[in-house]
Amino acid sequence: MNPYRKRFQFDGEFPFEYVYHDVKSAQNELPDHVHDWYEFVYVYSGRGTFFIDHIFYDAEPGDIFLIPGNTLHRSFPVEDDPKRSTALFFSATLIHAASLGDAFTYLQPFEAAKRNQSYRLSLPADAQERIIAILDQIHEEHSEAKVGYRQAIRLHIQHILLLLGRFDLQTIDSQQARHNSSMMPEWMTDVLSYADAHPEADLSLSALARHAAVTPSHFSRVFKRLTGMNVTDYVTAKRVMRAKELIQQSHMSISEIAEQCGFGSITHFHRKFKALTGMTPAQYKRHE
Repeated sequence: MNPYRKRFQFDGEFPFEYVYHDVKSAQNELPDHVHDWYEFVYVYSGRGTFFIDHIFYDAEPGDIFLIPGNTLHRSFPVEDDPKRSTALFFSATLIHAASLGDAFTYLQPFEAAKRNQSYRLSLPADAQERIIAILDQIHEEHSEAKVGYRQAIRLHIQHILLLLGRFDLQTIDSQQARHNSSMMPEWMTDVLSYADAHPEADLSLSALARHAAVTPSHFSRVFKRLTGMNVTDYVTAKRVMRAKELIQQSHMSISEIAEQCGFGSITHFHRKFKALTGMTPAQYKRHE
């Protein structure tokens, strides 16, 4: 199935939503989806798997997941031990603040996660307790809605990101054996990394199967079981995500971006980009 573009219902001046102490089952979990907001997830209990960008992670109690905007992701609960978690969703505009002469920014933990392609953190017990207490305060502020509660929530989110930014995010997840989910065969890990690094290449089912040295039918079956998507939909979504980054960060023309991201024609690029984002590439560029 095509990835789902999650929409948020929010006050334009307060771009924030959250889900508190939620228990997910396979029936009510979102399919593969993407959104432009940043997402913070804390896992209290239970088990599951996260598919983020092109990597699978085993989720266990105490884990934190940092999902930057414009990142394809999905959660897979374990039926007999579903995970309970709190998720925060917010726009960069909510937490933006002057640097005050300091190199730190509140989005630094997300930027480090994307740069290192490591979206899972496991903090020391005392830091986890502080995070849990702040999440409880966010829920209390939102529930009571007293004067200034929005400002309070923003400060609490900034506090969480400040705490995370003070850790060396490259070394926190030191249990490398748990970095990739045990459900993921090594050949699939290699193929997804290759596809992520080479969006302009031939990423058809037959080409990826050759790269993995398995038959196309086997590749398709395993890929669908692991990701919930077929190969074509996944590759298209990843190419559109890359195109959005280039529109934001480069001065390339729309046609150059389409070519670099592996779209065979500008018409095909426009159609797929609008289907996933709700805007044409030109509209998205103006929106940015």
